[in-house]
Amino acid sequence: MFHRAHHSPEMKRIVPAMYTLLVILILFIPQIPDAAGTESIRSDDVMVRFEKPLKDVAITVMRTYPAIKHELEKKLRLEIDFAPTIILIRDTGSFQKVAGNRLVVAVALSKDNLIVIDNSKMKTHPFSLGVTLKHELSHLALHDYIGKGNLPRWLNEGVAQWASDGIADIIIGEDRDILKKATLSGKYIPMSSLASEFPAETHLLRLSYEESKSFVAYIIKEYGVEGVMRILDHLRKGGQADVAVTKGLSVSLYELEERWHSHLKRRTTWFTYFSSHIYEIIFAFGALFLTYGFIQFLIRKRAYKDEENMEDRDGPE
Repeated sequence: MFHRAHHSPEMKRIVPAMYTLLVILILFIPQIPDAAGTESIRSDDVMVRFEKPLKDVAITVMRTYPAIKHELEKKLRLEIDFAPTIILIRDTGSFQKVAGNRLVVAVALSKDNLIVIDNSKMKTHPFSLGVTLKHELSHLALHDYIGKGNLPRWLNEGVAQWASDGIADIIIGEDRDILKKATLSGKYIPMSSLASEFPAETHLLRLSYEESKSFVAYIIKEYGVEGVMRILDHLRKGGQADVAVTKGLSVSLYELEERWHSHLKRRTTWFTYFSSHIYEIIFAFGALFLTYGFIQFLIRKRAYKDEENMEDRDGPE
């Protein structure tokens, strides 16, 4: 059963300045290199704007969009009745100047139903055009459904990652244990701190995405997708995140976080952490052992030379 999305031209959420700049730079395309080669194609469901060398990519977007939309509607249980504009940027430098963060691979501007994708990153594991588009479309669908309601950032990002098979719109990096380390140390970022925005510092930004994904996955595990929809329905009516969680799940946001933390601690212990890194640990100890052996060899070699020099000086003239 689909929930009918309530489309509102005015959003209560304040759009970050960099996103506003993004719209200015892109809609007035002369700011972008090779502007003369900019083209667009459209259907009833979507419009794609692109630089001429990306025409084949744009055609792929047009061809795959209906299936992505249908899959997302089914998973989110929302009807996507708006036609987004998707802008493909060829040069990562141009994209990063606007996005303001080298980790970002795509952005969604909900007020204008706009998705901007750094196409140069779409072949960087684990990103692909399909999952990235699904992730950003999730953001637009959620905001369209909420309307003037309050959509906390952690819920927005968590649901989008869940809907797009765990893919974020930033490069998480090689430290996939960032949440495990936070669990072992007990140094989480409270969800209340992630309601309006995520921290700018790289480590904390990555942890924010991982926490959001894990927290929403926990909610779905315990309460099903229906639990998330109940929270969204209360947010749509104007409720704050903590009130929406309490009404939707019959548990306070604080208590829900505590249960989630306990869930993480049961799954993550020092033993499981070391067990999952046994090969790296063995390699590290092996490297230390070899280094120690080499140092001992150098010390013995130096001592042997010193003994030879002493014998030469003490020998018969």
